[in-house]
Amino acid sequence: MTKKAPVKKAATTHEQFLASLSPKELKAYKQEYKEFALSELILALMERDEISVRKLAKTAGVSPTIIQEMRSGLKKNHNMESFFKILKSLGFNQFMVGNNGQFIPIDLSHFNKR
Repeated sequence: MTKKAPVKKAATTHEQFLASLSPKELKAYKQEYKEFALSELILALMERDEISVRKLAKTAGVSPTIIQEMRSGLKKNHNMESFFKILKSLGFNQFMVGNNGQFIPIDLSHFNKR
């Protein structure tokens, strides 16, 4: 019985790009990617629900500036409470966090209580 050599998976263009970055550049890239992903999520949810910045801000109990900063990616290090209020006002009742394949739900029901 002959043993087959393991097939080496070809690196994607994205994987090659990440491998080419220095540790400092990789850290900056990952932070920028997080901000981009948050911005895209907020934009997609607002578009899905056809809701304006002002209406979302009022419903979530945050300032329109916070919504605009999240949408545009201008502000870094957003307040998680504001983010959870926005998710709750868009109809979400849980936010999942994952670690090593295990997911833990965060209950959003206590946000937006006035």
